[in-house]
Amino acid sequence: MTTLATKPVSRMEQPYRWRWAALGVLCLSLLIVVMANTALIVAAPDMTRDLELTSSQLQWVIDGYTVPYAALMLLAGVIGDKYSRRGALLTGLLVFGGGAVFGSLADTTTAVIAARMIMGVGAAIIMPATLSLLVATFPKSERSRAIAAWAATSGLAIAFGPLLAGWILESHSWNATFLINVPIAAVAAVAAMVLVPPSRAEGLGRIDWIGGLLSVVAIGALVYAIINGFHFGWGAGPLAGAAIAVVGLAAFVAWELRHPQPLLDVRKLGERTVGGSTLAVMLLFLSAFGAIYFIAQEFQFVLGYGPLETGIRLLPLAAAVSAGAVLSGRITPRIGVRNAVVAGMVLAAAGVLLLVRVDGGSGYLDFLVPLVLLGVGIGLSEPPATDAIMGSFPDKDLGAAGGLNDTAIELGGSLGIAILGSVLAASYQDSIAGFIDGAPLPQLGGDLAAQADYAMEVSRESVGGAALVAQELAGNPLSVSYAQPLLEAASTSFADAIVSASLVGGIALAVGAVLVAVILPGRSTHIR
Repeated sequence: MTTLATKPVSRMEQPYRWRWAALGVLCLSLLIVVMANTALIVAAPDMTRDLELTSSQLQWVIDGYTVPYAALMLLAGVIGDKYSRRGALLTGLLVFGGGAVFGSLADTTTAVIAARMIMGVGAAIIMPATLSLLVATFPKSERSRAIAAWAATSGLAIAFGPLLAGWILESHSWNATFLINVPIAAVAAVAAMVLVPPSRAEGLGRIDWIGGLLSVVAIGALVYAIINGFHFGWGAGPLAGAAIAVVGLAAFVAWELRHPQPLLDVRKLGERTVGGSTLAVMLLFLSAFGAIYFIAQEFQFVLGYGPLETGIRLLPLAAAVSAGAVLSGRITPRIGVRNAVVAGMVLAAAGVLLLVRVDGGSGYLDFLVPLVLLGVGIGLSEPPATDAIMGSFPDKDLGAAGGLNDTAIELGGSLGIAILGSVLAASYQDSIAGFIDGAPLPQLGGDLAAQADYAMEVSRESVGGAALVAQELAGNPLSVSYAQPLLEAASTSFADAIVSASLVGGIALAVGAVLVAVILPGRSTHIR
């Protein structure tokens, strides 16, 4: 077919005329990748009820997307560099859209997890392609503004995912939330053929397939170990995953150091600019995804907001990320990359730490300021950190650079949900144990006693379980008097859990800000 964008970027004597429209296509592609994670936050309760998911199954519904997404990004970015960055984007959109259609038709837990894994593969191809195409298409003078828009999109998607999913759930089942992505992916694919110019690395040589395989095994095993170890305990599976990750990472580094054309020049991670920026990106998304994970539960299960109401109340985060990104584009050239990144991390840490004020009587306004500070911090820090990473690699390695940046984002998000979610769950269970053990239930026998014991164990496991049990109790005249005490105990216990998780997340980000301030070179105001 005939397209507007037929001339490769490398053959253009002047900056591509439609580059800002092309950026819109790249941001649209990024939008669905991030939304696929956050939309599930509000769809999870309906999905759990419909499919009767266990805690382990629900975790794999969520992380079936995360594992291939994180594991494949580095290799996918390099393949795009070698053959076609636009071709990689189109392929990723096709795979992602196909997985979303499959998910909308799924009616079993296995099918849903498979659909999420297919979408994760597509996302791994899309995300590094968007960054490498952006850097290849924009002249250096405009690149920081373009990356700021790209970074702001990820923040918008964090809130738009729950918002759109909540809107759909008002009148449709959870299956329809998968379909959010299909028309967006289709529009992005058509627009990419029309507006995004072809691009590939010149003289890249053969792909380091052994390095690629080692990176997939090492990162995949690491993410698997993190997710399962922190959520379900360090049994044989997570420990084996951790061991494979350690051996795989060591083998990957050793191989890359010796290879004449490595998949990733690992020596770059020893450079202060790349190492500090990668750490900043990872810690920002650790705190962001961890905080969204428990704030969304607070809104739905404690404050009683529906899916759409939850999405609407997360919009200030998206607006704050956008505002922070605009601010970052204006002040980073003046104060330098290090100061902008560290300032954003400090603001984000302050937002997370403010959540330690939450208690059983807290309302939405108690979460508004922390959300805004977290959003502004992300918007202020991520664009210069990403720009620093991308600018430190030669043009032929843009896919590897994008894969590194995006792996840091996804690894940080996985760590946030796994570690902070584990702290959240352990604190909640400890706090509510006294109420559950001393619950003044009537003396029951037979099946009724077994049902009561099961209800109490469900309430002990999570605040969502307690909310569902309280709803059932309220609908039975014989047990209605127990519903409100259970809700109050769960609310107070979950507030205690938020305090514990926020303290861990906030301290990690604050300590990270100090480390990044030490690592990043102070003299760098412009990277490229």
